[in-house]
Amino acid sequence: MKRIFFSTLIIAAIFTSCSSDDDAGTPISENVEAPATYTFERDGQSTVSFSGQTTRILMAGELVSAFNDFDNATQESLQNMFAHVEGAEDFSDPDLNASDKSVRSKTAASKDFFGANATESSQIKATFDGYIATQINEVFPNQNVAATPGVAGQIADGSSARYVTGNGLEMNQTFAKGLIGALMADQMLNNYLGTAVLDEADNRENNNNDVTAEDKPYTTMEHKWDEAYGYLFGASTNAANPLQTLGEDDAFLNKYLGRVEGDSDFAGIAQDVYDAFKLGRAAIVAKNYEVRDAQAEIIREKISEVIAIRAVHYLQSGKTAIENQDFGAAFHDLSEGYGFVYSLRFTRNNQDDMSYFSRSEVDGFIEDIMTEGPNGLWDVTPATLDAVSTAIAAKFDFTVAQAATTD
Repeated sequence: MKRIFFSTLIIAAIFTSCSSDDDAGTPISENVEAPATYTFERDGQSTVSFSGQTTRILMAGELVSAFNDFDNATQESLQNMFAHVEGAEDFSDPDLNASDKSVRSKTAASKDFFGANATESSQIKATFDGYIATQINEVFPNQNVAATPGVAGQIADGSSARYVTGNGLEMNQTFAKGLIGALMADQMLNNYLGTAVLDEADNRENNNNDVTAEDKPYTTMEHKWDEAYGYLFGASTNAANPLQTLGEDDAFLNKYLGRVEGDSDFAGIAQDVYDAFKLGRAAIVAKNYEVRDAQAEIIREKISEVIAIRAVHYLQSGKTAIENQDFGAAFHDLSEGYGFVYSLRFTRNNQDDMSYFSRSEVDGFIEDIMTEGPNGLWDVTPATLDAVSTAIAAKFDFTVAQAATTD
């Protein structure tokens, strides 16, 4: 029995030594244990840092709020908030003004999707510039005009007034929900979680040898993973343990992961994402890049699903409101749906490392929604909204009915 046991140990040792990282040529741990919270330290000092992501979330929040500041906002002021320059007094928060970060610079700027596609990146940035111009030049002059087909103005949604373009779009909603894909998801899924960024240059070698970035307690690879985390949890009250306030901490990806989590059909998705972030970060510390990449795939799948679920949800909510002839509610929901449909371009399918939806598919969805008649959302029919919803859900493992029931 002792000889058999000893032989087993030898075999296990050989197996473990063969389970090495081919690039580094050093053994890696077979087992990676995630911490209870997103807390990582080196020599007693936290190695977690994502301040740039927190800053951009706060900038984006203030910018979206300013879309309806009829007394003070101008095209120039909104554009300056979008493309902030260090030191410019664009925000109410002095720390944001002092920052060298901007929202526009990271919009459609992922290495995987746009590193070699500057043309489309520029076009997407210009689309968001256009949302700002439309709000100021079309909606602002008609603040006190009743919206009618082809005429911008305000329209009642219960006790709220919505301000829409002549084709029914509420531009602050379209801008905000589009940014969830073009900024938050794109940077997370297609930039910081990609091997082109995580393993860039000598990142893997330095991580293997615990060589930290200059004057920093973290390795570059650790920091890149944290930056992905920051686009989801960077504004959380307790960023190390963020699920306690999920959905309350910002109006972007965090909010809508919370909304999807709140539906019994999708309960547990937030924990899956959080656990994958923790385990992936622990795997980087353990130099286990196989586990790291597996967690990145989980995050890509789940976050892509969140965007698709919310796109379908808002299209279906808008459909119900149209059927009830409640156009204020319909335009609000469909404007959010428009933004989430636009965000589908930035999802990531692990099967081919491409978006779940090509640019032409997304453009086709938007064309179907906005050109059924001459006045955009005033003319769209429930049948068209059902058709687009079905096409989106078909790429995933949820049904239109499941997505429609989320809050």
